[in-house]
Amino acid sequence: MSQVFSEETHRNLLARIPHCTGREISDWLRTVEEGPALRFEEKVSWLRHEHDLAYGHAKAIIHEYDLRRAARKLL
Repeated sequence: MSQVFSEETHRNLLARIPHCTGREISDWLRTVEEGPALRFEEKVSWLRHEHDLAYGHAKAIIHEYDLRRAARKLL
């Protein structure tokens, strides 16, 4: 079952990703955009296995990607 992170936890995870991975969030979002078309948890699993990310980091990246994609659709 998927964990639900608070907005604060999500922001804290995003802030730590560049330090922990050596890549900026924008790079990760581009990786997701160019990656396979999968469902949320499948994308998290793909990031974890393809890029050796921790579960929390992978989930935060996918959640941020979905938030930004939804915001673009509203414009």
